[in-house]
Amino acid sequence: MAKTKTVYICQNCGVESPKWIGRCPSCNEWNSYVEEIIPAIAKKSTRDKLSAVMPELISEIPSADQPRINTHSREFNRILGGGIVPGSVILLGGEPGIGKSTLALQLAMQMPDLKTLYISGEESSRQIKLRADRLKLQKGDCYILGETNLEAINNHLNNIRPGFIITDSVQTLQTDSIESPAGSVSQIRECAAGLLRYAKETATPVLLIGHITKEGSLAGPKVLEHIVDVVLHFEGDHNHFYRVLRSTKNRYGSTSEIGLYEMQGNGLREIDNPSEILITSHENEISGVAISAMVDGIRPFLIEIQALVSTAAYGTPQRSSTGFDLRRLGMLLAVLEKRAGFRLSSKDVFLNVAGGLKVTDPATDLAVITAILSSDTDLPVAREICLAGEVGLSGEIRPVGRLEQRIAEAEKMGFKKIVISSFNKIVGHQKIQNIEVLRAGKVEQLIRMILKP
Repeated sequence: MAKTKTVYICQNCGVESPKWIGRCPSCNEWNSYVEEIIPAIAKKSTRDKLSAVMPELISEIPSADQPRINTHSREFNRILGGGIVPGSVILLGGEPGIGKSTLALQLAMQMPDLKTLYISGEESSRQIKLRADRLKLQKGDCYILGETNLEAINNHLNNIRPGFIITDSVQTLQTDSIESPAGSVSQIRECAAGLLRYAKETATPVLLIGHITKEGSLAGPKVLEHIVDVVLHFEGDHNHFYRVLRSTKNRYGSTSEIGLYEMQGNGLREIDNPSEILITSHENEISGVAISAMVDGIRPFLIEIQALVSTAAYGTPQRSSTGFDLRRLGMLLAVLEKRAGFRLSSKDVFLNVAGGLKVTDPATDLAVITAILSSDTDLPVAREICLAGEVGLSGEIRPVGRLEQRIAEAEKMGFKKIVISSFNKIVGHQKIQNIEVLRAGKVEQLIRMILKP
């Protein structure tokens, strides 16, 4: 009988320790060590063992494009770089209730020409059937398996031979080779490695749905993100209907792509033109609203920045921001007060990004300060103007990247003018026909250019 050993493993980062300690020295998390029993396996001699795989000269390896599986979802295909690569393992993470299971079920039912096995460890088969009926999904060749044991799952895989595997979720799986409970670091690592081995041997793509921690990172060992081929994050606000599918790792494509979805009663709807949804149509021009031409990844779209500046009712003025970094808002307010002479230190400033999106593009700085100044002076910004520029501490308007894509998106949405930095160079300026490009080098020039009584 093989001997077993006891180790203590951090459930947050996966670091092992021979004894229990209160605080993990790697991730500094308290009370995260759990005792796990690992059976010792006798090592076999590999001195005379020959590998079945022989080394190849890189110049002699044929370079052929990877075949792709069409998911019949434009957003998902674009995120992956054109479709699912056979044998790839995709990890999809997100907050509870954000729509991960709905997205996975829609993918399974949108590919009727591909046999799919949906392994559910959190919901019963009847619950998944009710969701499919609610989403009106009836065309897919999808099998539902309510099983969490990895050995039993392997038997079903050998019998069904699916063309696509969905596991919801990887934290619910467990294998008999490890005596730790499901969801532990050892179980997640071994189960994910077993599915990865099956995917590579049979060229069957696997989609793993994973939980996230309270900090927003994927739960389980960090090696889980290293062994998979693609890592996707499904983000969104529960108070809004929009969801963002973002790629943070992709061995077969770019990590700069994002996909936009809208949560509806009949499932997730793909958003082909996000600019039309993220810009509110107003009957009359109102102050405190500015349009920014931003780029998330490599996808340009226009968003609406809303600001409200009012006299502070209490002694300390309030600074509130939704969808925009609060510390960067404080920096921009300091620039306006120091460089442009606007006294905003005694006023409340509220900022909001329409649609519930979170923006990190520095090109939105120009629209933020424009919306703030518009609300402070109660002078509206013309509807036909959008902005794209970064604001520095000295009050200069700095150039931004992918300017041609921003201008093309603004022109497509019908804007007549776009304000950019004086230091930006437009490479494809000959293609600009229906939009006027305005340049500004300082914040003071921007005020005189846009805010006219």
